[in-house]
Amino acid sequence: MSDIARVSTEFDGLVAVVTGGASGIGLATARFLAARGARVACLDLDHTAVPEPLFGVPADVRDDNSVRAAIDRVVERLGGIDILVNNAGIGAVGTVESNPDDEWHRVYDVNVVGLVRVSRAALPRLRESRHAVIVNTCSIAAHAGLPNRALYSATKGAVQALTAAMAADHVREGIRVCCVNPGTVDTPWVRRLLATAADPDAELAALQARQPTGRLVSADEVAAAIAYLASPLAGATTGTVLAVDGGMHGLRLPAPPK
Repeated sequence: MSDIARVSTEFDGLVAVVTGGASGIGLATARFLAARGARVACLDLDHTAVPEPLFGVPADVRDDNSVRAAIDRVVERLGGIDILVNNAGIGAVGTVESNPDDEWHRVYDVNVVGLVRVSRAALPRLRESRHAVIVNTCSIAAHAGLPNRALYSATKGAVQALTAAMAADHVREGIRVCCVNPGTVDTPWVRRLLATAADPDAELAALQARQPTGRLVSADEVAAAIAYLASPLAGATTGTVLAVDGGMHGLRLPAPPK
């Protein structure tokens, strides 16, 4: 575990739920929160991959009954919910011509409606918390026009807009809602995507080059940003979009000298 996850325990006594918590950003976030004192439940299709002391719970965000059963299990086991991290999501490649209607519906069902299902099931418990917060994992794709990512970008644009609407709806209930917008993160999904490229090394170099820092974002860096937004120390922060993208959103650098 990275050293940054050991610096404080401001999450002592709080219960966190992380969807898609068995790998990638979700697992990094769950470990980070647990290291700072939270009791953490990871909702995932592959809940058996969740390591202790995290609590793995089977859940399919495409199915309302599955989501509600998972939230009930968390409350029964851990006593409530203070933090919800809506991280579960899937990718998509192509222009608007590339994918049929069924694929558009499938990706929206996970990335957008799945977030709705989990939030809807958790909100009654969040209203009981003194430190209630929802953090959604969005993407730089909500801001930047990325080639060959039409469907994925559309879902992430929806997530960012939904985050603002949720923040407005629930602020007077004492529930904060924010999102993180990562750039390209070095996760198993990205590595699988690279493996399918005609030239994986060239594709990796291109992904690194489009971020001003010249490298991929790490899952731990995104986890740290999520933890900041979820922390009771960030009690005045809601409706916030936090970029963790190596400068992609805001920086416009000159081309490097040849």
